[in-house]
Amino acid sequence: MRAALAALLVIAGLGSEAPAEELQQYRIAGSAIPASLTGAPGDPARGRSIVLNRVVGLCMLCHSGPFPEERFQGNLGPDLKGTGARWSPGELRLRMVDSRKLNVDTIMPAYYALDGVNRVAPAYNGKPLLTAEQIEDVVAFLATLRD
Repeated sequence: MRAALAALLVIAGLGSEAPAEELQQYRIAGSAIPASLTGAPGDPARGRSIVLNRVVGLCMLCHSGPFPEERFQGNLGPDLKGTGARWSPGELRLRMVDSRKLNVDTIMPAYYALDGVNRVAPAYNGKPLLTAEQIEDVVAFLATLRD
């Protein structure tokens, strides 16, 4: 299943051309990355557009959520409804950055990691799937999903 998802993400060309950026250093505390990767809070409106974008985030491929306008929603990952009530922004950040730190068998892509990724589409060679700013935007949006 994990290999199939990875192949799908490569075929789909997950995301638009991600700009080259040096990964920001972060500290994991327990099950969270407590501090923002950018030093600033993200924008929830931009985060929502990333989550719902079937080219950039591809979140809806695996997740469902409180998005009645989205016809096709996944069922491989947890429902995003109530995400902000279940996890802190720091816990959401770690799940977005590299959920393998919490579960080595996860099928969720590491959106902000370069280690341990194989057979990467040429456009993403040496680049994270999302930028630090995009990670913070998604975290800010997911934190608003409280019901």
